Amino acid sequence: MADEANRTAFVELQGRLIETTAKLKQHQMRGKEGEKKRAYLTLDELQRLPDATNTYKSIGKLFVLEPKSVMVVEQKQKLEDSEAAITSLQTSKEYLEKQLAEVENNIRELLQQDPGLARQIMSMTVM
Repeated sequence: MADEANRTAFVELQGRLIETTAKLKQHQMRGKEGEKKRAYLTLDELQRLPDATNTYKSIGKLFVLEPKSVMVVEQKQKLEDSEAAITSLQTSKEYLEKQLAEVENNIRELLQQDPGLARQIMSMTVM
């Protein structure tokens, strides 16, 4: 009875471990950091230009004439949005890492409590 409960607990913990690891791998932090850097560099270049300069916004394969002020506002907004997304993603990543560590500790404790289960698992992975 206890063996079956431990086995069930192990399978559940293993599922949580796989799920949390997959979520961590799907994290979009690098992409948002790239967006932030592009927005910053574009904004920096736009601010160097005189106010009367014609600027063009890319929309797919099309380039549309936009006033410099509109482009500056858009780039500032992109920069702010990226920073907010990065902050949110960082918080999410920290939470997932804590969850992963907790699941790993729970699995470790379960295997230490039931050496027979640990042997069964090792015999299954050897095959």
